[in-house]
Amino acid sequence: MYTLKKSLGQHFLKDENISRKIVEALREHPFQQLLEVGPGGGALTKYLITLAGVNLKCVELDDEKVAWLLQEYPVLEGRIIHQSILDIAAPFEGRFTVVGNFPYNISSQILFKMLDWKEQLESMTGMFQKEVAQRVAAKEGSKVYGVTSVLIQAFFKVEYLFEVDEKAFNPPPKVKSAVIRLHPLAQPVAMKSERALFVLVKAAFNQRRKTLRNAVKSLFPADVLQDELFNKRAEQLSVQDFAALTFRMNGGGVTS
Repeated sequence: MYTLKKSLGQHFLKDENISRKIVEALREHPFQQLLEVGPGGGALTKYLITLAGVNLKCVELDDEKVAWLLQEYPVLEGRIIHQSILDIAAPFEGRFTVVGNFPYNISSQILFKMLDWKEQLESMTGMFQKEVAQRVAAKEGSKVYGVTSVLIQAFFKVEYLFEVDEKAFNPPPKVKSAVIRLHPLAQPVAMKSERALFVLVKAAFNQRRKTLRNAVKSLFPADVLQDELFNKRAEQLSVQDFAALTFRMNGGGVTS
């Protein structure tokens, strides 16, 4: 049997109803190549290996869990990537789907990994800490709307699917959880460049209590800063507002 490792943020799902709900949500969008992130104790894996016609791979960092998974599910031989998801390249040629009960201690990095893979990603269905899930799905005007909200929504449709109680896990985490789905936008938001959007959004929310004019004044020509939009604070601007502003940034805002 395996042991839990707090250092890896491990809380294993034990509620079969939740596992089945995640798999049902996953299957709403067809796929042939699937990456499970952090299979751990196999709560989702045991369902995923039964999906017909699916090329399944799992990425798992923990040595002990890798050994246990191979013992319990021999079909996974040659299908486990024994690394951190943060260190791997795209796991398939062509398009693929991602699912997982993601380690909460690296949840933000995992979301940015989805951005790295966006050209190949068909969809992602996963469990996050509730606060993170709410942040990803938040719209302008919300107190939790921020950098992650804008950068993810500029490229993905975010669906907040359902919440999960602490008692569904072993051991119970100190926070509630929620399952969300990301689906690439059919038409990405128009922007000058991804780099320009990232620079602008991070600068704007780094001083979110200030007006946009004061927070991002180094990124725009003086005449552009006179626009009334700059009287607002970052959380009041939509994803489209931020994207449109990238076309008006000066060259200094997009250097690497």
